Parts: sequence; structure tokens; C-alpha cells
Amino acid sequence: MVQDEPNGEVVAASSGATREKKLNFFQRIALFIRQVIAELRKVVTPTRQELVKFTLVVLGFVVVVMAIVYGLDLLFTWVTDIVFDVPS
Repeated sequence: MVQDEPNGEVVAASSGATREKKLNFFQRIALFIRQVIAELRKVVTPTRQELVKFTLVVLGFVVVVMAIVYGLDLLFTWVTDIVFDVPS
């Protein structure tokens, strides 16, 4: 376990010639939790304007994909009706 100088992050030690003793199971879990907390501190909450913009972009993309899937569904339905048409 090494402490990064510039911002105090806890990082796993690199495996070089001067290798430290391997961490046991509980030490690895503690290191993982410390690293998760360090990463969560970097998370920036979006502003309301950004949140609305991102939401509209996602909804727009979903509508476009729905239209594509609907169009393909109609196309494949039409093709299967033509190919497997049973005369009455």
C-alpha cells in the first residue's frame, strides 16, 4: 500500500524488485474500501441544467432507438408475411 504524494490517494503498491509483504484477505478488503471512498470523493454532482440536458439527450436517444426497432419489426413482419404467405 502506497500513499500517492500529490493528492493523498491510497493506491496498491507496484510489484517491483522491492516487493512488500502480500496483504492478507482483510487488508485487501480494507484497501478496496479506502480506494472506493477515495473515488467517491471525486464524484461531481451535475447541476440542474446539466441534469435536464442529459435527461433529454437520453430520452431522445431512446425514442430514436424505439423508432428503429419498430421500423425493423414492421419490415420483418412484412417480409415473413410475403415469404410464408399461405393461400386461403
